[in-house]
Amino acid sequence: MAVVIKKYANRRMYDTSAGRYVNLEDVAGLIRKGEAVQVVDAKSGEDLTRVVLTQIIVEDAKGQPTGLPLELLRQLIVASDRAGQEFIMWYLKSAFDAYRNVQDAVQLRLSDVRSAAMAPLSMVKNFLGGTPPQESEMEQLRQRVQELEALLKKPPARKKRAK
Repeated sequence: MAVVIKKYANRRMYDTSAGRYVNLEDVAGLIRKGEAVQVVDAKSGEDLTRVVLTQIIVEDAKGQPTGLPLELLRQLIVASDRAGQEFIMWYLKSAFDAYRNVQDAVQLRLSDVRSAAMAPLSMVKNFLGGTPPQESEMEQLRQRVQELEALLKKPPARKKRAK
């Protein structure tokens, strides 16, 4: 269920689930944690989520030289008609989906690499005394050692001499 945030005319935002006022940075934090967020106008109920998320992106871009390429930003402004906007949004979604697929594949490969890197260590650990033998096996070994010790303690049998 989405966290509902009410935005007031004075630009203040109120997180209805937490019962506190929040700022753009708080909203960004919720989204980064994986929360679904919906921002609505407190008076009209109009959905302002896109506007607020765009504001977060703009605020993040202020402090960094990176961000969206200038040409893309220009094209977003030029694409003022509905068809142009839909194409740009489709393109951005496709690019993001491709990026997410690459990230997932990279994470999977890193997991495989970690497993492969740890395999020799696990083998050495097992070889040097990893898993103890089962209890019955240990008991059998103890009994066999006792039998051998008993044989060693017996005096050797003397041969009878023929007269």
